[in-house]
Amino acid sequence: MELKEQIDKSRIPAHVAVIMDGNGRWARKRGFARTLGHEKGVDAVRNTVEAAAELGIGYLTLYAFSTENWNRPKYEIDALMRILVDSIHGEMKTLMKNNIRLTAIGDLKSLPPKSYRELMLAISDTSTNTGLTMILALSYSSRWELLEVARSIARKVESKELKPDQIELKTFTSLLATADIPDPELLIRTSGEYRVSNFLLWQIAYTELYFTQTLWPDFGKEEFYKAILDFQHRERRFGLTSEQLNELEGKLRT
Repeated sequence: MELKEQIDKSRIPAHVAVIMDGNGRWARKRGFARTLGHEKGVDAVRNTVEAAAELGIGYLTLYAFSTENWNRPKYEIDALMRILVDSIHGEMKTLMKNNIRLTAIGDLKSLPPKSYRELMLAISDTSTNTGLTMILALSYSSRWELLEVARSIARKVESKELKPDQIELKTFTSLLATADIPDPELLIRTSGEYRVSNFLLWQIAYTELYFTQTLWPDFGKEEFYKAILDFQHRERRFGLTSEQLNELEGKLRT
């Protein structure tokens, strides 16, 4: 039986996040420039988006460029921004055909003007699509995001719009970049690294983590299906015992 056919369609995660890692190593192993690895990674993005849409996943977040990535060599940053613009142009027909909505999180104003304009145009053009929501994390890091939330709350307190003892979990989460997006149920990281690299730290408190040795340019639909199947074999307890969880599920079924 093919992997896709083994997936229980009733237990599909609503939101999958992906740390796309290994483009540089993929290129280096083949004697190519790192930029070619990033270009090849676009194919993996396409395959992953298609697989997620076919399975009926609601949200897919791709960690495309972190705030720390601005410290990379200028030629690599320029190449990444060019690939971003070219990819948006090249994939628009596919996004519209498959009813995919594009959005983005991060310090987007820090992007080069051309990249920012193309991104905003694509977000606007796909805003009425009702299928998979694809979220690009660009110039993003959790520490940046949490600092922005703290500053926003401080301004509200300073303006007397909010009292300190009125600050609750929902106050905090409503100010996150992902305020209108459910927390990921599954986080995938490629390339054999076992860390989350400053990505969605608040949101992944109860997220299942899946690590694969596969370098991102080699990540295809079958690799994505493996991650989903692994997720479906886990028991998600959210701090409860297995007995409590079974009792709760029993009550929900009756």
